[in-house]
Amino acid sequence: MQIFAAVFMIITEIVCLIKSYRFFGWHMFDFYTIISNFLAMLSTALLLAFGPGTFVTAFRFLSVCMMLMTMLVTVFVLTPLMKDAGLFSGTQFFFHLLCPILTTVSYVLWEDHSAAWYVPAAVTIVYGVVVMYLNYLEKMDGPYPFVRVKHQSRTATVVWIIVMFGAIFGIARGVIWLSGLI
Repeated sequence: MQIFAAVFMIITEIVCLIKSYRFFGWHMFDFYTIISNFLAMLSTALLLAFGPGTFVTAFRFLSVCMMLMTMLVTVFVLTPLMKDAGLFSGTQFFFHLLCPILTTVSYVLWEDHSAAWYVPAAVTIVYGVVVMYLNYLEKMDGPYPFVRVKHQSRTATVVWIIVMFGAIFGIARGVIWLSGLI
């Protein structure tokens, strides 16, 4: 089952990434969603090719937590904020729901769980700081409403930072906890 899920996810990710590239070009990597899906595809391919070594295990954990962050933020933050988010259309369904669920189930049920819990949080913090800074400099607009620091109050920005970074810390700890139960 794990191999089927992994191959299905890799193929789905490749198709969706090609579609995203056609639409956004290299700017597709402005989106945490695309970064997390790309890393999940790459980590899954490495797992299939090399097995669960130390690097692959840490990389898989990182991508699983980032994918869960993508899914949870989309479902509970972006979809309510953006009424026309189209969560079930085109690549959105795969990038935001199916692939995050598939990679998480695969990781929790069938993979090694010895990665450091703070790695996904560190990567997400770096992404958030860079994107917010580029928004502040007006070199980038978005790609998410909560990183558009020039379009919200300082209080809102601080609250979003706390919420998003708290979420990724919680997700990482939750994945470790859930993996320990199985």
